[in-house]
Amino acid sequence: MALSNERLLKLYRDMVMIRRFEEVIETYAANGTVPGFVHLSIGQEACQAGVVDCLKKTDYKFPDHRGHGAICLCGTDPKLVMAEIFGKATGINHGRGGSMHVNDLDCGNMGFNGIQGSTMVTCLGTAFNAVYNHSDAVTAVFMGDGTLGEGTCHESMNMAATWKLPIIYCLVNNQYAISTKYTEAHPQKRLKTWGEGYEVPSFFVDGNDIEAVVEAVEAAVERARKGEGPTLLEFDTYRWQGHFAGDPAAYRPEEEVQAWKDRDPVKLCRNTMLERGISEADIKKIEDEEEEHVQEMLKFSLESPYPGIETATTYTYADREVETR
Repeated sequence: MALSNERLLKLYRDMVMIRRFEEVIETYAANGTVPGFVHLSIGQEACQAGVVDCLKKTDYKFPDHRGHGAICLCGTDPKLVMAEIFGKATGINHGRGGSMHVNDLDCGNMGFNGIQGSTMVTCLGTAFNAVYNHSDAVTAVFMGDGTLGEGTCHESMNMAATWKLPIIYCLVNNQYAISTKYTEAHPQKRLKTWGEGYEVPSFFVDGNDIEAVVEAVEAAVERARKGEGPTLLEFDTYRWQGHFAGDPAAYRPEEEVQAWKDRDPVKLCRNTMLERGISEADIKKIEDEEEEHVQEMLKFSLESPYPGIETATTYTYADREVETR
């Protein structure tokens, strides 16, 4: 599928923003500024940018624990996402969510949590809501290869297939579940076969090829909006960093890492644009603008205050002034 130059430029901008956003987070996680565990998606940008680009603001999105990039593209001001990861009061969730619990219901971002596979259950609710209320809203749920080890995946796909719920299972196969290669945990050579067992149309997609990602997602979105049920898409990609920021990832062969870096999704998109006549100057302009954009996010995040101690129980207990019914 050949996308228009205009759309390629937009998607390239999205991927560059994700890359620089994640690199900044990695730097400040290493020096202790960003609290808690952080899971990065450097190397997986095409999966996130391509999926979100095919969705409406009114669609439901369930990010995974590497979802910073997708979250930034859903409609939330990215500087509020970065501030949230920094634990600042100006964050979209006032510093309460951190890296893994960012949500913004106004943009259809339903958030994630530390319970692996949990969103495979909760996504059934938004999908059923769309059917019940005769809405054309689609639910996209991100999941990793490691999540397939959870029984909730089977339960979710079975119900979604039986009730023809409008769900797109975005299986981001980055080859490793923490330190376990997916081939050591599953007998299938292609993980998409899990969906086939439930009569869910399932496809293997080059997750580093932005055009392949968009083509697959657009077809899945069309099926879902027409009431034809769920689709599972296995995006073949790779995370350049370890499982979490600071993980040396000694379990991965260096030549394997380099081979995947040679297929950098950002560079692949850049090369495609050059081949189609988009000028180096236009591409460089996007790169410079997004660098400035991310630096503005960083400045905002560093200068923002932490939540005050007086707000420690805010959002924990019911407001006494709220009338009970």
